[in-house]
Amino acid sequence: MLTSQAKTFRSSLLDWYDSHARELPWRSSPSLYKTVVSELMLQQTQVKTVLPYFDRWLKRFPDFQALANASEEDVLKHWEGLGYYSRARNLHKLAKEVAALDSIPTDAKSWQAFPGIGPYASAAVTSITFNTPAAVVDGNVVRILSRLTADASDYKNSSDAAKAYQALANDLLNPKRPGDHNQAMMELGATVCHKQKPLCMLCPVTSLCEARAKGIEETLPRLAKAKYEEKTVDRAWIQNGDKFLLRKIPETASRMKGLHEIPSLEQCGLKLPKSAKPALTRKRSITKYRITERIHALSPSKLPPELSEDLLWATQSDLDNLPLSGPHRRWLEELLKT
Repeated sequence: MLTSQAKTFRSSLLDWYDSHARELPWRSSPSLYKTVVSELMLQQTQVKTVLPYFDRWLKRFPDFQALANASEEDVLKHWEGLGYYSRARNLHKLAKEVAALDSIPTDAKSWQAFPGIGPYASAAVTSITFNTPAAVVDGNVVRILSRLTADASDYKNSSDAAKAYQALANDLLNPKRPGDHNQAMMELGATVCHKQKPLCMLCPVTSLCEARAKGIEETLPRLAKAKYEEKTVDRAWIQNGDKFLLRKIPETASRMKGLHEIPSLEQCGLKLPKSAKPALTRKRSITKYRITERIHALSPSKLPPELSEDLLWATQSDLDNLPLSGPHRRWLEELLKT
């Protein structure tokens, strides 16, 4: 892109952002803490989903010190339903590290040393908070830049594309207002430059968009389709009076450790009955897996004499304090109603 075009791009983008930026809680009276929390919450999660969680989080953990002092169980409980719980644990660890510092670094490279902070988050946090000249490149930015340049290259995934576009993003970054420029890029991708049916007539830089000129904007970027594996999990819904059986995922687990779930038959030492008919069947997706969850209502008499240490009996009132993943909480509520 020519230098004159880059200047036009920067000024047109910021003029649009100044007039059209959404009112979001992390932009109101902004702070380092609000920016960090919002960036981690927004990873792989839409703004509309994050909004109520962000509000509740700030009320419970108003700053780094409050979060650092909290228990992991409390942190997970307030993250419950957002998914990708490693983000919550990383945010908790980050708060402890920041709270212990005498001075906080302002450069993007130093921020990548904090838990859960990669190239994108470090650029976002430091540019927005400290005006550090670091360009962000996420899925929204990849989409904008691929269309801006009509780049029909094939990329394995969004991460590979982000690396390829980093140099261009750096060249286009507004050095006077890097934080606003980054937020404007994210805003443009989220509200105008959609994956399907982009609102090109509303785009402030449509005159510079080569893909729009060629009529190929909806075909870009060219990312390989993800491959998914089908998986079936059979779970046991076992009630004994007003109690029901749950499993606490052990600390040694690679995912979801510390959360509670409806145990699988295998975890209960049970086998699938020959005439099994699930009380509840639900489908969901986790990373590369498409999972069919079949929950079977079974008698407590089927359980072995000794239960493993990670299994526990809980009551409905216990659910107010136990952290669960969003799907398991929904399934429990359905099962308890029936």
